[in-house]
Amino acid sequence: MISDREWIQRTLDHRECDAVPYNFMFSPPARRIVADHYGEDIEESLSLPIRMSGPRSIKPLYADPDRYGDTITDEFGVVWSTGRIDRGSPIGPCLLEPALSRYRFPDPTEESRFTGLGDWCVKQEGHYRIIWMGDLWERAAFMRGMESLLMDVIMNPEFVMDLLERLTGYVLETIRIVREKGVFECIALSDDYGAQQGMLLSPDHWWKFVRPCLARIYGFAKSRGLAVFHHSCGNILPIIGDMIDLGLNILHPIQPEAMDILFLKKEFGRHLTFCGGVSTQNLLVSGTPDQVRNEVQRLKREMAQNGGYILEPGITIQADVPKENLIAMIDEARHP
Repeated sequence: MISDREWIQRTLDHRECDAVPYNFMFSPPARRIVADHYGEDIEESLSLPIRMSGPRSIKPLYADPDRYGDTITDEFGVVWSTGRIDRGSPIGPCLLEPALSRYRFPDPTEESRFTGLGDWCVKQEGHYRIIWMGDLWERAAFMRGMESLLMDVIMNPEFVMDLLERLTGYVLETIRIVREKGVFECIALSDDYGAQQGMLLSPDHWWKFVRPCLARIYGFAKSRGLAVFHHSCGNILPIIGDMIDLGLNILHPIQPEAMDILFLKKEFGRHLTFCGGVSTQNLLVSGTPDQVRNEVQRLKREMAQNGGYILEPGITIQADVPKENLIAMIDEARHP
């Protein structure tokens, strides 16, 4: 019997396995449903082959207002709303002008960021370990505000380049430190470039501003024997080939509402592993359990040909997914 780590590695190597690997991420309400049904230790009770962690932040991913109040400020100085069912929203940019002369970046070497990561790597040995290292364009949008940042791309390009360069350095230093603290297989970036119908910034602007930064990050990870997992919501079809050229291994979450995922498999499946594909906007919310099971079967059959596919919902499971559909998806995903 192969280990979870070997299972995922075979998938990345485009070798078919006896079963299709799967992964799930849950918002707090969905996580409570899953814990009540399967057991509190969700990773173990669902036998998740992939295990994920990351450096600590002042703002947890899900900041409950009962504990943190109505707003919380992260280490970059961005003010967020809090929420009981989601991650909240960035509501207070920290860069009100297109300049960095008076801004002080947080210290990437702050020791509290890495508490427990080495022990986590040891505990998860045998599983495929992915550690989230940060964000880039998305972080710049939080810091400046999306509308202002998109205007800066045209009006203040040197500022955008400087900001992304500084953020790249923060990510690179994070990778360096985490790599020294433990053994793991893959880094993850969370950096959205797409909306439902197209990209948030033009492909040409992505090429000019973002691609050089990703080249450094991907290259740095590869030089240390690490694979690269990249999360970007929305339709990013125009740049997938570039991301492959830079060395991307796993693209997440391939939302079927935004892109034709079977086309992605046909066009890029020889070079890339896709993670995602289960509709969260329509099927999981409005479908029946039988429809959910049938779709999971179809994805396993069509997307996993010649390996290169990890089944997962198109986004983190939210509070609007009925329990029956949630359980149907999980049980069918775990069925060989």
